[in-house]
Amino acid sequence: MKMVMAIIKPAKIDAVREALTGIGIQGLTVSEVSGFGRQKGHTEIYRGAEYAISFVPKTKIEIAVDDGMVDNVVDTIATTANTDNIGDGKIFVFELGQVVRIRTGETGAEAL
Repeated sequence: MKMVMAIIKPAKIDAVREALTGIGIQGLTVSEVSGFGRQKGHTEIYRGAEYAISFVPKTKIEIAVDDGMVDNVVDTIATTANTDNIGDGKIFVFELGQVVRIRTGETGAEAL
């Protein structure tokens, strides 16, 4: 089992969710986060004054998947979230040691 974590632009979350549902993903966790990468933030003008915004709003998606679905999930997120602009985000994949469904006590792939 793997955990796929993606940091994407907030405007892309609905399209990514629909695409993931279309390939059979039944659950995911979404968090509003902020950060910066190569774009190093941006500046905004509010009431005539210029402000430096160091952290850009982003959306973090976390999906626990069986090993066989990892490539499909990564490809789906990368394709759907891509705008060909800086700040599109990143996808991370890491190993899950154990998964337990609290309600039923199921473990491993059955808990997903």
